Amino acid sequence: MHALRTPDDHFENLPAYPFAPHYVEIPDGQGGTLRVHHLDEGPADAAPVLLLHGEPAWSFLYRKMIPVLVEAGHRVIVPDLVGFGRSDKPTEPEDYTYARHVAWMSSLLFDALDLRGITFFGQDWGGLIGLRLVAQAPDRYARVVIANTGLPSGGNLSQAFLDWQRYSKESPTFNIGKIVAGGCHDPLSAEEMAAYDAPFPDDTYKAGARIFPSLVPMTDDDEAARDNQAAWEVLRTFDRPFLCAFADGDPVTRGSDRAFISRVPGAAGQPHTTVTDASHFVQEDKGPELAGIIVDFIARTS
Repeated sequence: MHALRTPDDHFENLPAYPFAPHYVEIPDGQGGTLRVHHLDEGPADAAPVLLLHGEPAWSFLYRKMIPVLVEAGHRVIVPDLVGFGRSDKPTEPEDYTYARHVAWMSSLLFDALDLRGITFFGQDWGGLIGLRLVAQAPDRYARVVIANTGLPSGGNLSQAFLDWQRYSKESPTFNIGKIVAGGCHDPLSAEEMAAYDAPFPDDTYKAGARIFPSLVPMTDDDEAARDNQAAWEVLRTFDRPFLCAFADGDPVTRGSDRAFISRVPGAAGQPHTTVTDASHFVQEDKGPELAGIIVDFIARTS
């Protein structure tokens, strides 16, 4: 597996992103290794709050939330998925599968970092991958918060998502900063859009970003659909606190929270909330508010 590594100077002087990088070498699944980046902020002896980003963002997405969580006394772990941010970027679309993304994050979070007592927050693909990890090792988790995500097991995908999937495959250009800006309620500055572009010096670095939408299982007999169905079976018994905090303005995931609220035992009786005046990238639109929801949820369920 051939992978590219974004030069460090692409990550200099990013707005409101003063965090030190941390790296771990993990198996790539083909006999080699990949270098994966993560942030590790706050007291090292505190229970971890794990924040997983989605497509086509990276840990920069959480810059508004990290200080709020650290100020509340929490250790905050924010990985860059393989293919994104400061993590290595395999160059071939077929290098990326849903199962490999789960395995790569499992290698980082469970094998290398050995995280336990986790408060997990995931959005977009951060939820699709992260919820599989919850199902893989539920005893490692103290609670779960999700926003603007799902765990699809084939079919019933929104037209907005199908349009996005088609665009990612067919568009001759794939401007990451503009894509993220298009998923926000409030405009991003030119500097912020440049920060989302920073991990991708040219199109050869974007294989993971382009293929991600095509990894969502489309039919019931898709291998990833079967894996997600198995994960749902575990989530139907997951009785630790589970909170939904979806945005009011996301056309891709609107209504997906109902499946979790109705099926996951730990979601019963929780103060599920709708984050107003926010779109798909709720971390951009309402980052401090969302971090506050997580802080309050931890305090209430500890």
